[in-house]
Amino acid sequence: MTVITVSSSKGRLDQGQRRKLAETLTDAVLVPEVGQFAPAARIGFQVHFVEREPDMMAVGGRLLADIGQELDVMVDVAVMDGDWRPEVRAEVIERLLAALADACGLPAPSPAWWVNLRVIDEGSWGSSGGVASVLALLASGVFTEEKAKMIRAAIGA
Repeated sequence: MTVITVSSSKGRLDQGQRRKLAETLTDAVLVPEVGQFAPAARIGFQVHFVEREPDMMAVGGRLLADIGQELDVMVDVAVMDGDWRPEVRAEVIERLLAALADACGLPAPSPAWWVNLRVIDEGSWGSSGGVASVLALLASGVFTEEKAKMIRAAIGA
Protein backbone atom coordinates (compact mmCIF):
# COMPACT_ATOMS: atom_id res chain seq x y z
CA MET A 1 0.00 0.00 0.00
CA THR A 2 1.19 3.46 -0.86
CA VAL A 3 -0.62 6.69 -0.05
CA ILE A 4 0.36 9.87 -1.89
CA THR A 5 -1.10 13.13 -0.55
CA VAL A 6 -0.84 16.30 -2.61
CA SER A 7 -1.52 19.49 -0.67
CA SER A 8 -2.11 22.71 -2.57
CA SER A 9 -3.95 25.98 -2.32
CA LYS A 10 -7.59 25.88 -3.37
CA GLY A 11 -8.03 25.98 -7.13
CA ARG A 12 -4.33 25.43 -7.87
CA LEU A 13 -4.94 22.13 -9.66
CA ASP A 14 -7.88 21.63 -12.00
CA GLN A 15 -9.61 18.30 -12.56
CA GLY A 16 -7.50 17.51 -15.63
CA GLN A 17 -4.29 18.10 -13.70
CA ARG A 18 -5.53 15.95 -10.80
CA ARG A 19 -6.53 13.19 -13.22
CA LYS A 20 -3.07 13.26 -14.79
CA LEU A 21 -1.34 13.37 -11.39
CA ALA A 22 -3.39 10.42 -10.11
CA GLU A 23 -1.76 8.30 -12.80
CA THR A 24 1.71 9.81 -13.04
CA LEU A 25 2.33 10.09 -9.29
CA THR A 26 1.22 6.48 -8.86
CA ASP A 27 3.66 5.35 -11.54
CA ALA A 28 6.42 7.57 -10.13
CA VAL A 29 6.41 5.43 -6.98
CA LEU A 30 5.20 2.12 -8.40
CA VAL A 31 8.07 1.48 -10.79
CA PRO A 32 10.93 1.99 -8.27
CA GLU A 33 8.95 0.22 -5.53
CA VAL A 34 8.18 -3.02 -7.39
CA GLY A 35 11.08 -2.91 -9.86
CA GLN A 36 8.98 -2.75 -13.04
CA PHE A 37 5.88 -1.20 -14.57
CA ALA A 38 3.11 -3.46 -13.23
CA PRO A 39 -0.41 -2.13 -13.86
CA ALA A 40 -1.86 -4.82 -11.56
CA ALA A 41 -0.03 -3.18 -8.64
CA ARG A 42 -1.86 0.14 -9.11
CA ILE A 43 -4.71 -1.08 -6.91
CA GLY A 44 -2.38 -0.73 -3.92
CA PHE A 45 -1.86 3.00 -4.51
CA GLN A 46 -4.03 5.92 -3.43
CA VAL A 47 -3.59 9.59 -4.34
CA HIS A 48 -5.35 12.13 -2.14
CA PHE A 49 -5.71 15.77 -3.13
CA VAL A 50 -6.04 18.19 -0.22
CA GLU A 51 -6.87 21.82 -0.99
CA ARG A 52 -6.48 24.62 1.50
CA GLU A 53 -7.43 28.26 1.33
CA PRO A 54 -4.37 30.49 0.69
CA ASP A 55 -4.73 31.97 4.17
CA MET A 56 -4.42 28.46 5.64
CA MET A 57 -0.92 27.79 4.22
CA ALA A 58 2.32 29.66 4.80
CA VAL A 59 5.76 29.55 3.17
CA GLY A 60 8.72 31.35 4.65
CA GLY A 61 6.60 32.60 7.53
CA ARG A 62 4.10 34.36 5.28
CA LEU A 63 0.60 33.33 4.30
CA LEU A 64 0.18 32.41 0.65
CA ALA A 65 -2.72 34.88 0.58
CA ASP A 66 -0.16 37.62 1.31
CA ILE A 67 2.57 36.34 -1.01
CA GLY A 68 0.39 35.79 -4.09
CA GLN A 69 2.73 33.17 -5.54
CA GLU A 70 2.21 29.49 -6.33
CA LEU A 71 4.57 28.22 -3.61
CA ASP A 72 1.96 25.77 -2.54
CA VAL A 73 2.54 22.18 -3.59
CA MET A 74 3.65 19.62 -1.03
CA VAL A 75 3.64 15.89 -1.60
CA ASP A 76 3.63 13.41 1.27
CA VAL A 77 4.22 9.77 0.36
CA ALA A 78 3.69 6.92 2.84
CA VAL A 79 5.06 3.57 1.69
CA MET A 80 5.36 0.13 3.25
CA ASP A 81 8.77 -0.95 4.46
CA GLY A 82 10.92 -2.46 1.76
CA ASP A 83 13.87 -1.63 -0.47
CA TRP A 84 14.13 2.11 0.22
CA ARG A 85 17.88 2.66 -0.10
CA PRO A 86 18.89 6.32 -0.61
CA GLU A 87 19.17 5.90 -4.39
CA VAL A 88 15.65 4.42 -4.60
CA ARG A 89 14.28 7.27 -2.47
CA ALA A 90 16.07 9.81 -4.68
CA GLU A 91 14.60 8.24 -7.82
CA VAL A 92 11.07 8.36 -6.36
CA ILE A 93 11.43 11.99 -5.25
CA GLU A 94 12.80 13.07 -8.63
CA ARG A 95 10.01 11.21 -10.46
CA LEU A 96 7.33 12.79 -8.24
CA LEU A 97 8.66 16.30 -8.77
CA ALA A 98 8.93 15.74 -12.54
CA ALA A 99 5.32 14.48 -12.65
CA LEU A 100 4.14 17.57 -10.77
CA ALA A 101 6.01 19.92 -13.09
CA ASP A 102 4.62 18.15 -16.15
CA ALA A 103 1.03 18.28 -14.86
CA CYS A 104 1.43 21.98 -14.05
CA GLY A 105 2.91 22.74 -17.48
CA LEU A 106 6.25 23.86 -16.05
CA PRO A 107 9.66 23.11 -17.57
CA ALA A 108 11.07 22.15 -14.15
CA PRO A 109 9.82 21.64 -10.59
CA SER A 110 9.47 24.75 -8.47
CA PRO A 111 12.21 25.06 -5.82
CA ALA A 112 9.41 25.79 -3.34
CA TRP A 113 7.84 22.34 -3.79
CA TRP A 114 8.61 19.69 -1.19
CA VAL A 115 8.33 15.91 -1.14
CA ASN A 116 8.22 14.01 2.13
CA LEU A 117 8.82 10.25 1.77
CA ARG A 118 7.83 8.27 4.87
CA VAL A 119 8.52 4.56 5.23
CA ILE A 120 6.04 2.79 7.48
CA ASP A 121 7.76 0.07 9.52
CA GLU A 122 6.85 -3.57 8.87
CA GLY A 123 3.93 -4.44 11.14
CA SER A 124 2.74 -0.82 11.40
CA TRP A 125 0.21 -0.79 8.57
CA GLY A 126 -3.29 -2.25 8.83
CA SER A 127 -5.78 -3.38 6.21
CA SER A 128 -8.64 -5.84 5.83
CA GLY A 129 -9.08 -6.22 9.57
CA GLY A 130 -5.45 -6.95 10.40
CA VAL A 131 -1.81 -6.06 10.02
CA ALA A 132 -0.61 -5.76 6.43
CA SER A 133 2.84 -7.00 5.44
CA VAL A 134 4.93 -6.32 2.40
CA LEU A 135 5.98 -9.98 2.59
CA ALA A 136 2.44 -11.08 1.70
CA LEU A 137 2.55 -8.79 -1.33
CA LEU A 138 5.73 -10.41 -2.65
CA ALA A 139 3.69 -13.44 -3.71
CA SER A 140 1.47 -11.26 -5.93
CA GLY A 141 3.89 -11.49 -8.84
CA VAL A 142 4.15 -7.73 -9.41
CA PHE A 143 7.61 -7.44 -7.86
CA THR A 144 10.64 -8.45 -9.88
CA GLU A 145 12.60 -11.29 -8.29
CA GLU A 146 15.54 -8.92 -7.75
CA LYS A 147 13.29 -6.37 -6.01
CA ALA A 148 11.68 -9.09 -3.86
CA LYS A 149 15.15 -10.25 -2.79
CA MET A 150 16.14 -6.67 -1.89
CA ILE A 151 12.93 -6.21 0.14
CA ARG A 152 13.49 -9.43 2.08
CA ALA A 153 17.03 -8.31 2.87
CA ALA A 154 15.91 -4.81 3.86
CA ILE A 155 13.36 -6.03 6.39
CA GLY A 156 15.37 -9.01 7.60
CA ALA A 157 13.06 -11.74 6.34
